Amino acid sequence: MVQRFCPEQIPFLRRAAKAGCLFFSLLLSLSLEAQTLPPDPNAQRPRIGLVLSGGGARGAAHIGVLKVLEELRVPVDAIAGTSMGALVGGAYASGMTIVEMQRQVLRIRTADIVRDHPPRHDQPERLKRDDRNNFLGPEFGVKDGELSLPKGAVSGIGLEALLRGFVGSTGGTNFDTLPIPLRVIATNIETGQMHVLASGDLATALRASISIPGLLAPAEVDDLMLVDGGLTRNLPVDVVRQMGVDIVIAVNLGTPLLRRDQVTSVLGVTAQMINVLTEQNVQASLAELTQRDVLISPELGDFASSDFDHMADIVGVGEAAARALAPRLARLALSESDYAAVRDRQRRAADEPSMPIDEIRFTGLKRVSPSALQSGVHTQVGRPLDAAVLDADLQRIFGQGDFDHVGYHLLDDAGKRVVVIDVEEKASGPDYLRFGLGLSNDFAGNAHFQALASYRRTWLNARGAEWRTDVKLGRVNQLASEFFQPLKAGGSLFVAPSVDLEQKPFDVFDGRNRVARFSRQTGQLSVDAGLQSKWLGEARLGLYRGHRSYRLDTGPSSLASADEAINIGGARLRLSKDQLDSGRFPRNGYAASLDVLASRPALGARDGYTRWETDVVAAFSRGQHTLQLALHAGGALGNNALPAYDLFPFGGFMQLSGYRSGQLLGQSIEFGRVVYGRQISAGPLLEGLFAGFSLEAGRVRGPLLPSSPTGLLTAGSVFIATDTPIGPVYLGFGHARGGNNALYLYLGLP
Repeated sequence: MVQRFCPEQIPFLRRAAKAGCLFFSLLLSLSLEAQTLPPDPNAQRPRIGLVLSGGGARGAAHIGVLKVLEELRVPVDAIAGTSMGALVGGAYASGMTIVEMQRQVLRIRTADIVRDHPPRHDQPERLKRDDRNNFLGPEFGVKDGELSLPKGAVSGIGLEALLRGFVGSTGGTNFDTLPIPLRVIATNIETGQMHVLASGDLATALRASISIPGLLAPAEVDDLMLVDGGLTRNLPVDVVRQMGVDIVIAVNLGTPLLRRDQVTSVLGVTAQMINVLTEQNVQASLAELTQRDVLISPELGDFASSDFDHMADIVGVGEAAARALAPRLARLALSESDYAAVRDRQRRAADEPSMPIDEIRFTGLKRVSPSALQSGVHTQVGRPLDAAVLDADLQRIFGQGDFDHVGYHLLDDAGKRVVVIDVEEKASGPDYLRFGLGLSNDFAGNAHFQALASYRRTWLNARGAEWRTDVKLGRVNQLASEFFQPLKAGGSLFVAPSVDLEQKPFDVFDGRNRVARFSRQTGQLSVDAGLQSKWLGEARLGLYRGHRSYRLDTGPSSLASADEAINIGGARLRLSKDQLDSGRFPRNGYAASLDVLASRPALGARDGYTRWETDVVAAFSRGQHTLQLALHAGGALGNNALPAYDLFPFGGFMQLSGYRSGQLLGQSIEFGRVVYGRQISAGPLLEGLFAGFSLEAGRVRGPLLPSSPTGLLTAGSVFIATDTPIGPVYLGFGHARGGNNALYLYLGLP
């Protein structure tokens, strides 16, 4: 029997067919989705975002908070951080464990952040000699007739090395692909607006976020000049919210304002201004928190943002603050198995064996030759990358003085592993100007003032020629100019013609009484050839010729007949190697020098003689205690005695203390010294406060006047010394046999 359809049944069949199609389409869609998207075990829980505020050393409290979150099994799905909060958040987001993070952070010292230069023994010998001059403040750049200052007191090279220890060099990483998605907050100094860093090299991003204006130079990222994110968003609640989280855990370290009695200088005013700006934007961020969010505010009391030496205590304060909110945080906890699964996905992958380096490149060079930098790079092609060695290379390159910034990133180029060293040549260069000041007083009528200036013109040609001129005014008046020409860029051989015009006093003593003072004037032309080597130091061999004259300034008129003019000329050998760790207050290392002058009539001199002089200093330290040993000797070589105008002057603080400066004058000198010093305090930027004593012994043979002390002379001193923003200051008392006592005050090295 055939069933017939009535016309009125057609609409019903159409609706049934349409419903069936929809049903099967839905089944097909669900089936395909099940094949392409794995099940999310956390689909039913809210996503949690962590906000970590800035605060310098106070940021160590974030580690304590993270420790409690892990104990309570509270997951973290996204992190936004500023300054020190970005550092802790970046380390955690990249997979570092709490134990490892705490170990790394507690190693940080203020000096690690505020000191850029490489170890002193890695610097060129000619730069180390500047430590004998008491230069004040920073080096000015000279460009188009205008002076300019660096963008910050510190470039941040040392800080970047520290940051890479936390997160490595990530190259062009998208921060969403880190074990925990991350946002780093900085401030665009050009626009004054917040800048959110979501990709790039993570260490560079952290360096930008932590760049305190005035202290750290701005970071250059994607042609933007970035500084501390705390100026615009110290507690970036809105940023983490935009990362798709449902609940925010915000850790606010607070920004305590300075009291009126603490705002005592321009630095204090600057710090207070930054604190005010920071606190204002924090209050706006706190207003964005809802009842579902959790605010943790560690009670950090008197801990300052610069207390990097007390971060172990600060970690405990953060831990205590989080534990106080444990009941509320526990509501966000996962089961042990679910939390373990989350942390397994977020754990930092084990480091793969490092691939050999195929090439080292330099970018950003305009004036400086790449070969000049290559000589300072100890990282080797063909061997795996050693981050510590490469960080030391960067500091060594920066220490040459030609750059505002030096960094690096890794690049895969057609299957080759390339280390790209990024340099930023000084915007203020290539000419530089420095000023200095020195003072000395023995409180016995000898007070001396010395002003100095140094002007350098660098990279005058492709081989790295430098023309330097130094001027001194005061007790010594001098104009010295040298043209230093390497034979090839980055090479060890050089030639150096120079001119030296000098006027200085020449004192003659009868016992402790100065009986005459002559004005000694010298004009001299020289040309040296030599080599510079990390292992050998500097060696120079050269010829000189000039004129010297003496004029009686004070003393009996009978000595006026001693006025004379002398032609000088000869050859000179100079050897020097300085491996002391500090030019001001050395605590380890050694330095040695030898100077041999051969005056010869055949080269224009009036008198023929050979004079030699040597200095050796060694320092050893244990803890706060330092022992220094020093030897100084000189005399004539051969049968010819030294003329009166080239005798050895000696005496003064640390040079047979108790005698007056230059009181001893003779044909030869033999001297030894032992100095004990104790570092009473240390500072982040300066070297601290020292106290100690010296034991000294020496002999001056062939004195100019028969009344001068002869035989073995013994002396000693006690002193206090401190490093200050205007240079090292020494206050000492010296005593030598025969009633020779003296009180000394020095600004600059004695």
